[in-house]
Amino acid sequence: MAQTHFGYETVDESEKARRVRGVFDSVASSYDLMNDLLSMGMHRAWKAYTVAVANVKPGDRVLDIAGGTGDLARAFARKVGETGAVVHTDINEAMLRTGRDRLLDEGLVLPTTTCDAEHLPFATGTFDLVTVAFGLRNMTHKDGALREMCRVLRDGGRLMVLEFSKVAAPLAKPYDWYSFNVMPKIGRLVAGDEASYRYLAESIRMHPDQQTLKAMMKEAGFGHVDVHNMSAGIVALHVGIKC
Repeated sequence: MAQTHFGYETVDESEKARRVRGVFDSVASSYDLMNDLLSMGMHRAWKAYTVAVANVKPGDRVLDIAGGTGDLARAFARKVGETGAVVHTDINEAMLRTGRDRLLDEGLVLPTTTCDAEHLPFATGTFDLVTVAFGLRNMTHKDGALREMCRVLRDGGRLMVLEFSKVAAPLAKPYDWYSFNVMPKIGRLVAGDEASYRYLAESIRMHPDQQTLKAMMKEAGFGHVDVHNMSAGIVALHVGIKC
C-alpha cells in the first residue's frame, strides 16, 4: 500500500485521512480560540490580506475549500452579494458544522457541503475564485487536489492558497522552539489536546516550501503564480491564475 507522512510519521495513505479527521474532530470546538492564542491574533491579518488580494466583486462565484469555521466564507459572502455565491466546504464534518453554525448566527446562509478536495463534486469551470486556507498541508495527494481546484475554475480564474510555509533563516530556531515547546503545551492547557498541536508543528515542516508549491501549482495548470510572504515567511499566500 502507498505511504505518506502524518507529521513526522510514515503511514499508509488510507490511515492519514482517518488520523487527520481525528485531529480536527478533536480541535473543532476550540479551533478559533486556539488560532488566536497560537498566532497571537495574526491569523486574522493573514486572512484579511487574502481577502483584500482576492478583490472579489458582486456576482462572483467562490469555492472555499477546507473552509472550517468560515472566516473566509463569511468575508467573501459579504462582497459577492445576492448575485454571487460562496460555497463553504470541508472534508471534516465537525469543522463544517462549527463553521455553518457560526455563519447562521451571523445571518449568513451559504451552500455548505462535506467534500474531498481531491475529488470535487463541481462541474468544470464553475468558479471565479477558489480558496484554501491552512488546509492544503493536510491533504494526502496535494498535486491531485491542486489539479481539481484548477479544473473547477473558469479560464482566467484564480486559486489562492494561504498556508504555513518556510520561515526566513534568522527566525528558524526561535520559531522551531515556539512550535515544538510552546504550541503543544497551550494545546494541552486550553484544548486538552497536546498531540494534535504537535502534529500541527510537524505538518508545517513537511509541507512544500514557497518555491516547491509554486512549481506544483504551475504543474497543475496555473500559468502564472505569485507568492506573497507574510510574517517573514511563517505564512505564504500563493495566487495562481488558470490558463
